Amino acid sequence: MNMKKMGMTVLAVTLGSSAWAAAPKSTPALLEKGKTSFTRNCLACHGETGDGNGPTGKYLLPKPRNFKTEPFKQGEKPEEIFNTITKGVPNSPMVAFTSLPEEERWALTYYVLELKGPKGKGNQKDTPKKGKK
Repeated sequence: MNMKKMGMTVLAVTLGSSAWAAAPKSTPALLEKGKTSFTRNCLACHGETGDGNGPTGKYLLPKPRNFKTEPFKQGEKPEEIFNTITKGVPNSPMVAFTSLPEEERWALTYYVLELKGPKGKGNQKDTPKKGKK
């Protein structure tokens, strides 16, 4: 393989892989950073509690995700949510947040998972119960 062709292969592999490090561990400090970032960057669309009813969100189509009750279209693992925050969602108002530092995007990732609730099932008091009335 000549050097030019090998260089193009390395470039293609590099561009096709993740440009960020492995997910950091969620900590109270990281969650607090995520909450601050969420208030600044996400609340207008997703609402204070992540229910998708922010003051701007009511004018958007499709409507912003309700983190408590709706599945994530691009996956619910931390890495998948991080990718969604980083790259946005095609054909939706969810823009890419590449201007945010990587650590802040991870902080948002973990904060969004907190809004979803225990074990990713949402806030139980906001979720209708099935069975006996």
